[in-house]
Amino acid sequence: MKDMTIAGLAKAANVGVETVRYYQRRGLVNEPQRTRGGGLGGGIRRYGPEHLRRLRFIRSAQAAGFTLELIGELIALDATSDRARALELATERIAALDSKIDELRRARAALLHLSHECKSGHVGPCPIISSFEDN
Repeated sequence: MKDMTIAGLAKAANVGVETVRYYQRRGLVNEPQRTRGGGLGGGIRRYGPEHLRRLRFIRSAQAAGFTLELIGELIALDATSDRARALELATERIAALDSKIDELRRARAALLHLSHECKSGHVGPCPIISSFEDN
């Protein structure tokens, strides 16, 4: 895992090379200096385990629903002792997830009701399709 090219880093993190470059442009992942000299490895950027950890952190935070802006803030908070702000961000994210879960449960219940209507020998237009047309 040490001394990876950008392609090796991307593969190890299960992302595309352009994703790594995008995160670098956003300031989320540091871009190492190019190696010097000719021969093998000359002029190539080499990435280490800290880059892989950062990419995995970004992907995990995204999976939890954090935006890249908030991920950048979390990364900046990592260099400080401002645990209160990190907790605040996590608490806000939990509330947003809870709200989304409630919304999905309501949507599931409505669709479940409509599917039972459809199975019950309902005559006429399909209640599932009709309900979406009405919205």
